[in-house]
This record gives sequence, structure tokens and C-alpha cells, in this order.
Amino acid sequence: MEFANREYLLLLLLIIPYIIWYVMFRKKSEPTIRMADTFALRYAPRSWKVTLMPIMMILRIAAFTLIVIALARPQTHNSWENETVEGIDIMLAMDVSTSMLAEDLEPNRIEAAKKVAAEFIAGRPNDNIGLTIFAGEAFTQCPMTIDHGSLLTLLQSVRTDIAARGLIEDGTAIGMGLASAVSRLKDSQAQSKVIILLTDGSNNRGDISPMMAAEIAQSMGIRVYTIGVGTNGTARYPLTVGNRVQYVQIPVEIDTETLKGIANITKGNFYRAKDENELREIYQAIDQLEKSKIDVQRYSRRYEAYQIFALAAFIALALEVLFRITIFRRIP
Repeated sequence: MEFANREYLLLLLLIIPYIIWYVMFRKKSEPTIRMADTFALRYAPRSWKVTLMPIMMILRIAAFTLIVIALARPQTHNSWENETVEGIDIMLAMDVSTSMLAEDLEPNRIEAAKKVAAEFIAGRPNDNIGLTIFAGEAFTQCPMTIDHGSLLTLLQSVRTDIAARGLIEDGTAIGMGLASAVSRLKDSQAQSKVIILLTDGSNNRGDISPMMAAEIAQSMGIRVYTIGVGTNGTARYPLTVGNRVQYVQIPVEIDTETLKGIANITKGNFYRAKDENELREIYQAIDQLEKSKIDVQRYSRRYEAYQIFALAAFIALALEVLFRITIFRRIP
């Protein structure tokens, strides 16, 4: 424990003259009565109140000492500790086009992707992780952060209706989504920089092609893992007609060649996820591949610890006052 205002501790020296005064001069200040002879009282037993009288002095000294310690602002001790952790900068690039509402994964593609991504984030507490979402356009939902609580909150708020409501253009701009994620990693000083790109379609929007974005990522030492999510053939899709929802079968059109090309250029891997279990296994595989040991120093903050001393001082003072007006009350 350290003291922010340790000069206040010098006040404790005042206890010494108080004890000297109490022992040597206190009795001279007490009221007295003259008696012709004290022989009759010589062998009288001492009252228990007289025996316990010094407790008042002890309580005063204790209260004074505790108040001085509180004024000196005791704080928990600063500490640095060396630790080896696994630290990587990761951007998740997630497709949020309306086709992600297809229900070939339970309950649908977007919710399954969010669930598994949340598990992945929770399993990597030492990494900077961010989130980019894209449909016909792309934007950063959450920049890279170690505040995974905020990241998970923003991840859960991701919806596909931003495209359905016209807030962004619908479609699948894989190149734009990848470029947006790359822009968040370009200034990273991490030993390992990774993008996990998840989509269920083919690139049909955007000013930047997927291959161009992949080459930019490769030039910056960023590894890209691509995931094509969706079953083979057709998938059940909820189509809103008026106030009713009808289900239709839509074809699953994942541009696996482009996704493989992105992964090859950036020395990553391409994966296909036809159900939630396969998607979870893919994230687990990426989790095992991306382990980078780094040595860090963790800093332990200082916290004020005066409260317990102030409380104890208040209790000591309260007891001293209580005893003075009850048990040890003097007349006059």
C-alpha cells in the first residue's frame, strides 16, 4: 500500500506528547476532594470503571491515527507483471444483404453467423477485434477494440433490414466489404493481422473488385479467411407480400472461385459452411490457426483505500463519545 499524501503521517508524532501528558499530568487536572485520612480507603477494591478508564485514551488515539491515515490517502500498490498472451488484430467482415435471411441455417443465416461470431469473440479476450458489415455498400459497425462487451452489443444489433429499408443499397459488395476491413487494419502494429470475411453470395456491387481488395490486403500483410455460408441448391427464404410472409425457394449462388482467390492471394483459407455446426467448426479452425504469442506488461491501477480507515475512525469516535456520556460519565 502507498500513500499519496504521506506528509500527513508526520501528524502521528503528536501522539507522543499526548501520551506523556496523559501519564504525567492528567491526574493534576482532575477534580479532587480533601480528606483528613485515607486509611479506610487504602484496601478498598478498585472500581471496574476506574480499571477500564484508559480505554477512552486508546479510542482517542485510535481515532486520531485512523483520521491521519485517511488524510494521507492510502492507495493500493501499483504493480506491473509480465505475461505472455496471444494478441492479434482481427476484423470481421459480415454480409448483411437480404439474402442472409434465408433459413437453410437455424434460425437463418444472419442469426447463425452472429451467434458463432460471438462465441469466437468471447474466446479471444486478448485480441483487438472489429466488425465491418456490407451489402451493396460497406461501413464499419465497430472499430477494433478490446472492449468486447461493446463489440458484442453492436454485433447483436446487426440486422439485414438496413438494406431492406433502403438505408444502404442492397446487393453483395464483397470487394467493398473487404476494402473497408483492410482500411481498419492498415495502421495496425500487430504481429498478425487477420480478416474473416463471411458472405452468402457473389460480388455484384461496389467500385472495388474483390481481387483488387485482396491484393491491397496482401500488400499490407493481412491474411484473409473467407467463408461461404449456405446450403447447396436452394434455400427457404421468407418473402413479404403485403402484410403476409410467404416462403419461397431461392438458389444458393456463392462465388466460391472468387472467395478461394481472395484466400490464396492473402495466404488464408477458404471454407464452406452449410449449417451452423460447420460454421462453428470453421471459426474453431481459424481460432487454432491464429495464435501469436507476445510478451506484454499488464498495469494494475491504483485505487483509493481511505474509506475503510475513515469508517473505522468514525466508529472509534462514536464509541468514545458514547462511553463518555454513559459508562464513564463524570459528575461534576
